[in-house]
Amino acid sequence: MTTQPEGSALRRNNVHVTGRGERALVLAHGFGIDQTSWHKVVPAFESDYRIVLFDHVGAGGSDLSAYSPRRYQTMNSYADDLLELLAELDVRDVVFVGHSMSSMVGLLAATSEPERFGKLILLNCSPRYINDGDYFGGFEQAEVDGLHETMAANFQAWAAGSASMIMGNPERPELAVEFAQSLSSMRPDIGVSISRMIYRTDVRDLLGGLTQDTLIVHSRDDIVVPRQVSEYLVQHIPNAQLASIDASGHLPHMSAPGAIIAAIQAFLG
Repeated sequence: MTTQPEGSALRRNNVHVTGRGERALVLAHGFGIDQTSWHKVVPAFESDYRIVLFDHVGAGGSDLSAYSPRRYQTMNSYADDLLELLAELDVRDVVFVGHSMSSMVGLLAATSEPERFGKLILLNCSPRYINDGDYFGGFEQAEVDGLHETMAANFQAWAAGSASMIMGNPERPELAVEFAQSLSSMRPDIGVSISRMIYRTDVRDLLGGLTQDTLIVHSRDDIVVPRQVSEYLVQHIPNAQLASIDASGHLPHMSAPGAIIAAIQAFLG
């Protein structure tokens, strides 16, 4: 695996490139984790793709000095970062795999510069987490407000207490421990700020503009993203299909990498 030291986005986002293929496969992580969360998935694609891994600003090995709650008050700034690093790598027609918040980052980027993206694979994601009229996102505003009060009061305690619920798979407690350690490594103020940004996001009006073939991946027992949300995405993205995988919890690429690999391979043909 080679580090890409040159270029502002490549340094800022701690970009690593590996693999022996020509077409780029971009793996983008969700909240509370970083590019290392893909380590069980990467080997399956190294021989066929040029794999691009990176950390969103505020996570992992990214440049924390680049984080500003004003700049990153919406996902558009993370989409701008993604487009910048793809431009510096000079890649187009990429296969983009996004988990959770990164799925909507990818959607924003792909509707802005569609030539950069060939196919999208979106895992356990939501265009809006908060219920709105007939739309069921899974959360009421009061629940989200309470969540952020708890996070702000003691981020480490929240991380330790919520990791097992988000991860699922109670019969494998080591997975929750791994996720809790990742959550706890975040700077608390950044963690709370990013979470607030995620729950403010509403990109439902952009779904119809995503023209690329898109796979929506849903795992059962996900307390963050109900199945109704995945079905909503398939109904509103023109060229989307749903894959319900044999996995549970919100982080299937960590808990059931084989199921994720199989879904990606089947979609890519």
